[in-house]
Amino acid sequence: MRQCEPSDLPYRVDIIENLWIPLADGGRLAARLWLPSEAEQSPVPAIFEYIPYRKRDMTRARDAVNHQYLAGHGYACIRVDLRGSGDSDGVMLDQYREQELSDGVAVIEWLARQPWCDGNVGMMGISWGGFNALQIASRRPEELKAIVTACSTDDLYADNMHYMGGCLLTDNLSESTTMFSVNSCPPDPEIVGERWRDMWLERLDGSGLWLETWLRHQSRDGYWRHGSVCENYGAIRCPVMAVGGWADGYTNAIFRLLEHLEVPRQGLIGPWGHKYPHQGIPGPAIGFLQESLRWFDHWLKGCDNGIMAEPILRAWMQDSVPPTCYYHERPGRWVGEQEWPSARIETREFRLAPWRLLREDESRPADAGGELSIQSPLSVGLFAGKWCSYTAAPDLPHDQREEDGGALVFESGTLTEDLEILGAPELELRVSSNRAVAMVAVRLCDVAPDDKITRVTYGLFNLNHHCGSDRPQALTPGEFIPVTVPLNHIAQVFPKGHRLRVSVSTSYWALAWPSPEPVRLTIKPADSALRLPVRPCSEIDETIAFEQPEGGRPLEMTHLEPPNHNWLVHRDLADDRSILEVIQDQGRIFISEIDLEIINSTRNWYTYQDDDFTSPKGETKTKRVFRRGDWQVETTTHTILTADADNFYIWAELDAWEGEKRVFSRNWDITIPRYYL
Repeated sequence: MRQCEPSDLPYRVDIIENLWIPLADGGRLAARLWLPSEAEQSPVPAIFEYIPYRKRDMTRARDAVNHQYLAGHGYACIRVDLRGSGDSDGVMLDQYREQELSDGVAVIEWLARQPWCDGNVGMMGISWGGFNALQIASRRPEELKAIVTACSTDDLYADNMHYMGGCLLTDNLSESTTMFSVNSCPPDPEIVGERWRDMWLERLDGSGLWLETWLRHQSRDGYWRHGSVCENYGAIRCPVMAVGGWADGYTNAIFRLLEHLEVPRQGLIGPWGHKYPHQGIPGPAIGFLQESLRWFDHWLKGCDNGIMAEPILRAWMQDSVPPTCYYHERPGRWVGEQEWPSARIETREFRLAPWRLLREDESRPADAGGELSIQSPLSVGLFAGKWCSYTAAPDLPHDQREEDGGALVFESGTLTEDLEILGAPELELRVSSNRAVAMVAVRLCDVAPDDKITRVTYGLFNLNHHCGSDRPQALTPGEFIPVTVPLNHIAQVFPKGHRLRVSVSTSYWALAWPSPEPVRLTIKPADSALRLPVRPCSEIDETIAFEQPEGGRPLEMTHLEPPNHNWLVHRDLADDRSILEVIQDQGRIFISEIDLEIINSTRNWYTYQDDDFTSPKGETKTKRVFRRGDWQVETTTHTILTADADNFYIWAELDAWEGEKRVFSRNWDITIPRYYL
């Protein structure tokens, strides 16, 4: 990334470390402001980012790159801590609740009234910030003129870190662990003064264990419908740029937004994980801040800069690569579509036969009318990678050959020409289960001539949701039902000389929680088919290009202890126990401009034993330390999630220290019934 010094930018920028935004109920939100120095005399539009991840320290490095740059191009950029987070007043009780959204609307109205703002406001955010940009846009604040939403979703149940296809994701545990830890952090005494201790203890006592809340809503009920803008796409009346990456978990939403929104919109998808595209890995990273400026310049400043002449969808068409858990760069090219859904993309069907994928022009073998069955071991999924890749560690799927040992496999003949897809593949199955509760995992893979197998995309489906995710019901063992398993959207080239492979399994641990007991699924291949969205090349593709990444001057930080990010698989053959260990240790850093030392460490373990479907266990531990002079606070969390055939069991503890004194401790021991899961 090209570092832009302040002198390189068109506007000189003043940084206000903290300012208070008053709320109608007497509370205050803490904000950090980057303000063009001329704004007091010549007001400018505002760009608003709204998240709980502590503007004072946790996002300080990212904010320095993003907001300094955008402000230097003529915007008042403001980073606001949600109520109950960072230095803001109050307690956070959950994600995306009514209080959070109404506070966000109030901030927009407040911004528009400031003497340095010209009354036009945009929102920009990734993940949580992208979520609430969409949700606040659906509230239609008059001053909100456009948003950029990255790595977010329109449907909090269907595409989020909690559930996928009605199956419980283990990211549900890791996300709840993140918030368990974030909610335990104190405000900074240099910002809030002597109130900091009382505010901290209030948060420790009141934030609760969000994992319990999320596990009590195992189907698509009103809890998830609230905040899901897919319930009424027409409520959004401002232009939307939706951004994501193929290695991220939220990409499907971009295609639904392009299809259903009624406002000017664009989709941008690269090869990246859960990161802004100018910092994107796998690369290539792009000049995303420049693209954001083009978007906001057009909609907030009225500049005719040609951005709306770009294709509605710009996406990275991925070339074939050998399987590995980490890519620094992903080879491919940019492609574009002028409409979505695109009339140019045709559906090509591969029919299933025993262990075969047949082209439409291939005749079925004589034995194609039989049945095939599979009962997968718990080991299938151990090399699946993370649902939402951060690509800071080797968290992408590894070689799928070991996974396929426990799956039912269907493979095509050798491709005689390149096959390019863009969209969502789907597998239509006629299937029965020998149990009343069952799931299915489907993977679409690229098989190279040397037989190495790279997972291209996948889908999970809770078969108990075959009548709808809002009305799960028990299966009748032995009864065949038709189901369609959608796979995640993808852009991929399958080269000439390679083969397609579809793999079907009855479990996918540790990416998703398995069924309560071993399941045998029986499939009728003659009534099943794979459908691929096949894309022809287009002259438009040649016109798409992006500038190299640029950003503001990075924050100066000293690493007193190095970070450690890794994924490790441990196998105890004597005890037949396997453990996936995920290490996310940021090390120990010192931020000189606020004289603050920080430790932030999270470890996760996902365990199973033999073929015991009651043995899977998720365990997480976090540690956060803040130290400045004589002031030192530390919080630790520990969470364990297990299950048997009837219930989930949560055990958790939270401890907090001020110096050497423990000032807070709480334990949870909770039982939650399983609901067709």
